[in-house]
Amino acid sequence: MRIIKLNEQSRANILADLLKRDPNNYSAYEDTVQAIVDDVRARGDEALFEYTEKFDGFCLDQQSVLVKEEEIEEAYTQVDRGLIEIIRKALKNIETYHEKQRQYSWFDSKPDGTILGQKVTALDRVGVYVPGGKAAYPSSVLMNIVPAKTAGVREIIMVTPPGKDGKVTPTTLVAAKEAGADKIYKVGGAQAIAALAYGTESISKVDKIVGPGNIYVALAKKAVYGHVSIDSIAGPSEILVLADETANPRYVAADLLSQAEHDEMASAILVTVSMELAEKVSEQTELFISQLSRGEIIRKSLDNYGHILVADTMDEAIDAANEIASEHLEIMTASPFEVMTKIRNAGAIFIGENSSEPLGDYFAGPNHVLPTNGTAKFFSPLSVDDFIKKSSIISYSREALEKIHSDIERFAEAEHLTAHANSIKVRFESERGE
Repeated sequence: MRIIKLNEQSRANILADLLKRDPNNYSAYEDTVQAIVDDVRARGDEALFEYTEKFDGFCLDQQSVLVKEEEIEEAYTQVDRGLIEIIRKALKNIETYHEKQRQYSWFDSKPDGTILGQKVTALDRVGVYVPGGKAAYPSSVLMNIVPAKTAGVREIIMVTPPGKDGKVTPTTLVAAKEAGADKIYKVGGAQAIAALAYGTESISKVDKIVGPGNIYVALAKKAVYGHVSIDSIAGPSEILVLADETANPRYVAADLLSQAEHDEMASAILVTVSMELAEKVSEQTELFISQLSRGEIIRKSLDNYGHILVADTMDEAIDAANEIASEHLEIMTASPFEVMTKIRNAGAIFIGENSSEPLGDYFAGPNHVLPTNGTAKFFSPLSVDDFIKKSSIISYSREALEKIHSDIERFAEAEHLTAHANSIKVRFESERGE
């Protein structure tokens, strides 16, 4: 990995480099995606099935698009029992964590008859996108369905592309069943997003779409936003490790590569105050690359977006970390909790040498759907909050309204909204002798 002295110029160059990964910059794909979205909106199942055959190599129809119960039962026979138990353990941890995020309606009353409050209501129907094909992401299934289930969403619809044999990866089906998906459809890509957003003969329209996907999925979510809500437009995976001379270089290197293996556009950055650590981590990454199955992908990722930044002070290192606002931030320093208090921008923070990023991906409980591309400056991880909506409650007695009605009338008249003012005035006509 390249070692760079941290200064204003190198920081600016890296930030500019990372921004190139933003899905919003891939305008060349937008017309293609929009055409698919519009076609599915216009022709429904017919277009949906055509695109599935074109991109996934399987000919669907209204009878085969929905995963049947017997297919799920078959999946259970194909997945190792030990792995099923691990999925259940992870599920329990994720459920326990997200239960603590639940919100409840509240009401506040005053003696004069004023009642104010907030009514919390779960979304009615949610669509969960899960990548498919050759890959299997049961962890993504759990992380997207559990908070929706915890929030009380009435119906959770999952979509995932089929293989050329028309089947869904068994581990994906098992995870979906365990997490509580209500329906699973064998469709993927931009066409699946369009089906969820607008509805087809087979798939019901949803209120919100969540879940990761490729650039076509990301741009499709962007295209339908407004017709439905979405979680975010996710970019490539990223990790930043903050470390000092006390860090184990082998641990640091291993953690950096855990994200670099996702794809060639993944970002892995070490920010440290120790040149000695920087050099040792660079050496260790080379050793690991030669041993790991996705070494070629890792190599391209590091060549494109891998950096080791050496700062003069820990405060400078922390400032850089806050500016980059990484999806995953690991802190491996002598006083990691002290450093954590100074972190303002990060999707998830992993503290100490035994809290490596995959712990969060699979098992700990906090959600692994995190803001990317610097959006941790203003976005949060996926949570129960993403699957609820809030309604304000307002109730005034006549006594309470009488005290303030003239203030409201004057406020409305100041905005030249006389009908607003009149709506209040008519309730006190008799007192004015009108």
